[in-house]
Amino acid sequence: MEPCRSLALLAGSLALTSVLVAVSTDFWFVAHGPNYSSHSGLWPEGDQHSVAGYIRVTQTFNILAALCGLASVGFLVLSCIPSLSAPGQGPLVSSITAFIAALSMVVAMAVYTSERWNQPRDSQVQSLFGWSFYLGWISVPLFLTTGGLSLVAHCQAPRPNYESL
Repeated sequence: MEPCRSLALLAGSLALTSVLVAVSTDFWFVAHGPNYSSHSGLWPEGDQHSVAGYIRVTQTFNILAALCGLASVGFLVLSCIPSLSAPGQGPLVSSITAFIAALSMVVAMAVYTSERWNQPRDSQVQSLFGWSFYLGWISVPLFLTTGGLSLVAHCQAPRPNYESL
């Protein structure tokens, strides 16, 4: 297996893992007060009809990024098995889906960051972004790396010529 494809598969797997962990945990926002500490995530408990619009947008684009990341990793795995993939097309499709996943994550994270950043603050409560939030941001460069390495792997792949037909 080519080094670029192997590194793309590693970066894609790490990106997919970080998105899935970020989406499934509830440490996106942490608040510490004088007598309490709390944290919240993308899936608030209770009445689902009163969930803020920016949370819905963040949920949607995170799920879209996870699905595109899964497709990207899947096409990379399939490209390693010549009998299951079209010659040279697996890395190209993987690259496209990885870039779509990165774009989806940028939209999700930018919406969440801007909305949380602009919320009113209390002087006695310290509000911070949590580790789940940072995992979401870490997935963006990992998806971009996956897309770039997959594109390099596609460009380096041998092309069929007329003699082989």
